[in-house]
Parts: sequence; structure tokens; C-alpha cells
Amino acid sequence: MSDFQIYLTIGIFAAVILVIAFDLADMALAALLGVAAMIATGILGDKDFLEVPATAGGAISLLFGGMVVAHVLERSGIFERLGVPFLRFTRGSGKRFLLLLVLVVAVVCAFLPNATTVILLAPLIIRAAKALGVGYVGPMVLTAIVSNAAGLLTLVGDPATFIVGSAIGMTFTQYLKQVSLGGVLAVLVIVPLLPRLMPEVWIAHRALPATDSAPVIKRPWFAALAICVLAFMVFMFLFGDALPVRIVPPSVAILAAALGLLVIYGARVESVDETLRAVDWKTLFFLGAIMCLMQGFTKTGRNAHRVCSSSSVIGIKCRSFADVKIRSDGTRLTIVIA
Repeated sequence: MSDFQIYLTIGIFAAVILVIAFDLADMALAALLGVAAMIATGILGDKDFLEVPATAGGAISLLFGGMVVAHVLERSGIFERLGVPFLRFTRGSGKRFLLLLVLVVAVVCAFLPNATTVILLAPLIIRAAKALGVGYVGPMVLTAIVSNAAGLLTLVGDPATFIVGSAIGMTFTQYLKQVSLGGVLAVLVIVPLLPRLMPEVWIAHRALPATDSAPVIKRPWFAALAICVLAFMVFMFLFGDALPVRIVPPSVAILAAALGLLVIYGARVESVDETLRAVDWKTLFFLGAIMCLMQGFTKTGRNAHRVCSSSSVIGIKCRSFADVKIRSDGTRLTIVIA
């Protein structure tokens, strides 16, 4: 890679980020155009595209599996039924509503994709907000904020978390022991801000109707199987690494997705095609494109010594990205600068 290509790579990457940040174009389109520009300028080649799945494959598998399982849960009607108990637990109090919202969203988002979880919980949250006589925009924004913070609770809570954690050799249980506390703090720090962020909801109080009954689940056995799939996924996340045949989180997600598709197919709730259409393919595509851009950006580190040598002429000292390494022995992280 020449010096010009190094600067060009940084420029393309920065341009894509700015276009996405200022919403100048669709994010998937911006990422794809960035990849196309790197291909056209010779920055990305055949070998680079073979290396991308090693980095992005795990995160994409986790997202795909989580989306399928979440859709199966949605079709079971479980979340609709949980809406009434959730409302009853609030006891008509806006304060309890917000605290319960933080708790429920944090727990669900620790194992399922953030965007899918927000969509699943949206009807429940909107229904509770209307029953309390408050606007639902604030609680929905809070849901998005908590879902992002909850992505730090587990290794599989967020694609970025998994990519970083797996890159340094962390297992699911190691992450729980060493990093999850940071995720808990990230969620808890939101709680003291609730009275200031949403004072109208916080002080709201309304008597709830006593006649409201939970909707009946039309296929109880299908709902039970859907819960079993979720329980299987969580169990394997926790103990899959300790099995004689080691099963890592991305593999667990694929297994759970296969079981979810089998359950929904066997129940004749909808066709497999309809289930797969419910997957957010745009997000998966965007993540793959971004990882291609990162592959090109990583190559600048491998060749940064050329830029550094030319920069030394004007007295600037720099260090190649390739000189910085992160090591993990399972108990601590060590940053080594060569």
C-alpha cells in the first residue's frame, strides 16, 4: 500500500462516518460506496475479503440468531401477554413504570439484539404509557438509551462488545466476571437522571382499571417451545465453552435460530420465508460493509511506517498501529507497544 493509498483509506473511512453521522445518505449505501471506493482504488483485494469473515462472521451470526429467536418470541404472543402484568406492577406510578422499564430492557437486551428488543417491547411500553396518561416518546427514547448501555452486560449484548471481547480471547463467563460490572454501572447511572430527564412521567400517578385482563395466548405449546429456545440459548451462552465439544456464542446463536425456525415451521404459524423476511438484513449488510472498511483501515497500520518515516522529516514521531498488541491470559489484559 502506497502513502497515497494510506491517506486515501483514512479519507474514505472518515467520509463514510461523516455521511452516516450527519444522515446525508442511507447508512448501508454509504458503507457500500466506501467499500466500492476502496476496491476501485486497489486498497481492498481478494485476500482482504477472505479475512473479513474471520472478524465479522461471529458478530453477524449473533445478530442473525438473536433476530430469529426474537421474532419467534414475538409470534408466540408472550410479550403481548406480559403487557398486563407489567402495567399492574407499576401500580399506576410513573416512577415504578420507568424503573421497571430500565430493568426489563436491560435484562432482555443482555441476550437479544438491541434494535429487535426495542421493537418487541415497544407495544408493551406504549400501552403502559397511555394507561398512565403520559407521552410514550420519552419512555421509548429511554428504552433506546438503556438498550445500548445494556449491550455491555454480556459478551453477546452488542456486536462491538463481542468483536472486542472475542479478539482478546474472552469467553462468555470470563466477560461476566471481569467486565459485566461496567455494564451494570452503565445502566445504573441512568436511574438517578430519570427525575430530571422525564419529570412529568416520574411524578405521574393514575388509578388503573381492575377489569383489564391479559390477552389469551392462542398456541400455549408454541409459546412454551419458544421460551425453551430462548432458555437453551442463554444456557449455552453460559456453559457452551465448558462442554467437551466447545460451542462458542456465534455457534449457539445459529443453533438457537435453527431451533426457532423448526418450532415456527412445525407450529405452522408462518412459513420459513416469512420468518427470514423479518430478519433485519440491512443491519447485517451494514455491519459486513463496515468490517470491510475496517479491513482496509487496518492495512494502513501495517504500512504506517512509510508515513512515519516521511513524517520524521518534519520532526513528527509516530508509531504504527501494528506495533500495538493486546494480549490476554484470561485474567488480565496487557497492552504491549513494540
